[in-house]
Amino acid sequence: MTTIMLLGGLALLVLGAEFLIRGSSRLALRAGIPSLVVGLTIVAYGTSAPEMVVSAKAALAGQADLALGNVVGSNIFNVLFILGASALLASLLVSRPIIQREVPIMIGVSVLLWVLALDGRVSRAEGVFLLLLLGAYTIFQVRLGLRQGNGHPVAVKSSTGLNVLAIVGGLALLVLGARWFLDGSVQLARSAGLSELIIGLTIVAAGTSLPEVATSLLATWRGERDLAVGNVVGSNIFNILGVLGVAAVLGDGVAVSGAARAFDIPLMTAVALACLPIFFTGHVIARWEGIVFLFYYAAYTAFLVLEARGHDALPLFSAAMMYFVVPLTVLTLSVFAHRQAIKGSSS
Repeated sequence: MTTIMLLGGLALLVLGAEFLIRGSSRLALRAGIPSLVVGLTIVAYGTSAPEMVVSAKAALAGQADLALGNVVGSNIFNVLFILGASALLASLLVSRPIIQREVPIMIGVSVLLWVLALDGRVSRAEGVFLLLLLGAYTIFQVRLGLRQGNGHPVAVKSSTGLNVLAIVGGLALLVLGARWFLDGSVQLARSAGLSELIIGLTIVAAGTSLPEVATSLLATWRGERDLAVGNVVGSNIFNILGVLGVAAVLGDGVAVSGAARAFDIPLMTAVALACLPIFFTGHVIARWEGIVFLFYYAAYTAFLVLEARGHDALPLFSAAMMYFVVPLTVLTLSVFAHRQAIKGSSS
């Protein structure tokens, strides 16, 4: 029964997000909002709708670890797994605006969450502050897009009524799917003896990020590689400002465990920072860099499982990552970045 609830809820989440994205993006294009703005806001926010609904319901149910773990785990998953898998499919070109504006914003809001969590709680007032920042960011994107685009309406095949119906139906599927998926996840956590934080960081985070997976991989396959990167960066910004903001407001704040403050949130921030040197090396995420991202996500997941089980191999695994794998990766990236700089200066 738990498996049925998980899979059924996950299917409804993905389907609901698809309806929501299609309906809202078509209405935006019909209203003359440029496609660039649609991609950075509606698509990115729409693919994060499952995270929004799941974390909000978890906060209302008093499951703070699940609400927070979903946000932090999704952000880690988005960068390491989705960008890694997309780069493995085809090298990703990164546009200058994403490097100069969006990635620094993603890093900034990650650091902000770390600061807000230092006292062990993201309060309701801080949740309101996060939502106000999201509003300001969205207005900024819309104004920038309208200034850069022509703002002319685009003809779409479906009618306004059908698009509104798709939005309403998508929201209904999201609510129902979130309820099934959340209940199944909690039952799984209890039966397996895992904490809600671990389940939120892994199963729930990966499950609610499936719309981002589908969007980024499909965009990469179609050659729209800038959209693949922008979707991930925009979703990460929305997860912190929007998803966690709503969860904190609805749940009268979100408690932050010591484990999340000491490891998971700092790791999320480090993953966001890791984007800068890779994005700056020729404005490309190469296939080998995608492999590095995927390897680290696998290592992170393995660490969580070993820690949850109290496995004897955990000290050896941690030591290997700390003293061998991480330094080797940093050295490799540094050499590659240095070569790129020399190549750029010579040309």
